[in-house]
Amino acid sequence: MKLTASHLTRYRQIAALLWKYGRSDLAQHMSAEEGFGIDSPPAADGQPRAETTPAAADQASPEHLADDLEAMGPTYVKLGQVLAGRPDLLPDAYLQALARLQDKVKPFSYAEVEEIVLTELGVRISKAFSRFDPKPLAAASLGQVHRAALRDGRAVVVKVQRPNIRRQIAEDFEVLEQIAGFLDAHTALGRRHRFLVILQEFRLVIQQELNYEREAHNLIALGKNLQKFKLIQVPQPVMDYCTRSVLTMEEVQGQKITALGPLTLLDLKAAPLAEELFSAYLQQVLVDGMFHADPHPGNVFVTNDGRIALIDLGMVGHTAPAMQENLLKILLAISEGNGEAAAEIAIQMSEKLDGFAAPEFRQRITQLVALRRDQGLEQLNVGRSLLEVSRIAQDNSLIVPSEMVLIGKTMLQLDEVGRILDPTFDTNASIRRHVATLMAQRMRNDLTQGSVYSTLLEMKDFTVGLPARLNRIMDAFSNSELEVKVKATDAKMVMDGMQKIANRITMGIVLAGLIVGASLLARVESRFQLFGYPGLAILCFTAAAAGSFWLVISIFVTDYQSRKNYQK
Repeated sequence: MKLTASHLTRYRQIAALLWKYGRSDLAQHMSAEEGFGIDSPPAADGQPRAETTPAAADQASPEHLADDLEAMGPTYVKLGQVLAGRPDLLPDAYLQALARLQDKVKPFSYAEVEEIVLTELGVRISKAFSRFDPKPLAAASLGQVHRAALRDGRAVVVKVQRPNIRRQIAEDFEVLEQIAGFLDAHTALGRRHRFLVILQEFRLVIQQELNYEREAHNLIALGKNLQKFKLIQVPQPVMDYCTRSVLTMEEVQGQKITALGPLTLLDLKAAPLAEELFSAYLQQVLVDGMFHADPHPGNVFVTNDGRIALIDLGMVGHTAPAMQENLLKILLAISEGNGEAAAEIAIQMSEKLDGFAAPEFRQRITQLVALRRDQGLEQLNVGRSLLEVSRIAQDNSLIVPSEMVLIGKTMLQLDEVGRILDPTFDTNASIRRHVATLMAQRMRNDLTQGSVYSTLLEMKDFTVGLPARLNRIMDAFSNSELEVKVKATDAKMVMDGMQKIANRITMGIVLAGLIVGASLLARVESRFQLFGYPGLAILCFTAAAAGSFWLVISIFVTDYQSRKNYQK
């Protein structure tokens, strides 16, 4: 553990944050959600204790949490942005307070913007652009956006990364990884949730967002994939003006979806927009394998010509073909209210840890989906249901793929956008409407020229080699040379156990014979006597007693060692 001045400062800030909000209504809400709530003991006068003092409640308000995260730097601002998109974890008051961190963070100075642009592009702002607005259009955790115009007159926006942010984020993650590693190693909660794995995934996401060149390529790829959706716009980058820390792209002529007034929404053809947006995301996730993973309302614009524009492609998710099939199955199961099928698919696609109880997991998932179904399928939120499936899986020692959690968060945000556009929009009906099209697209994607040729080559090899293989099998069969070998991985363990059982039974029979023989000899008169009894009978009794004592001790010692080895 590092103990530099900066690390000690971070430890102190994190400890103060946990102490401050660990006594607030936020901690109580999360404890209740997790089922870990503990009733406070009564005060000395017999009255129940207050949950939090008024002073503590005032100091740990949702607005203060957003301010505290912003004061701690970009890493924690980004963490606040992630939490703002998780209504399954936080109450509404905190979601609304943290939502301001998405694009209303304190900006950095224009002088620093000029210096960064000069360093990255190798030319002054006045030379590269005919117009550049010094006041930022929006400021977020990793950078801020300015309106500008190229020399040819094209309107663009320029996203400039915050100065020295990479070094600061690297130091923050050193501290967080040490804390997460400690929790994973020394707490049951850490072993179940694997905080270090979650933190490493979070770090990878931020590293990708810090590379604006990657974001530029994401814009190009997503624009190409969504060409057929005429109501969806993806602003394209100006590659000559893009580096790792500066991103220049087309300006979207419109406004955020959250800024639309009721009258604007009435004039807008919102229902087709919501339908096309949801259809575009289903194609991204289940067909293309690359999707915009941060569609919170601040990243969705309505253009002046009545289309939907998707911005901020720093965070994207990827799904492999096998994952796409499982996700399609589980989405259909949830949208149709089939909890048993959803549970089985979740088990198949997840990693099982020690202590996983499949019947309990199936029961909880079935109850969850049944509860949502009873409330009405049109009200069922697929994204929230996916996140709740992930949470129940973690509680039952089942680790779902990280893609499923990311897609759950994405669908949750997308559902919020869809209901802003059209409060009557039914995401579940949309999934069922598009399932046939999605399946047809997946089959067309699988039937590429390369896959067809590969299949034909495998069929050729099988067909050519089949007669020779059949001849060898028939010759071996006719010559009585055909052997069937069965490999049992636990055969030695089974045989050792059976041998121990046989030895104990044999020992018991011998001891029983000694006891019966001694009893018979005790009735036979003999000159050789011990303790007034026939000596041979006493010797048999003594041998039987010693053998029985040894057998009992051996059983106890062997069983103890077996239990100890099993626990390891």
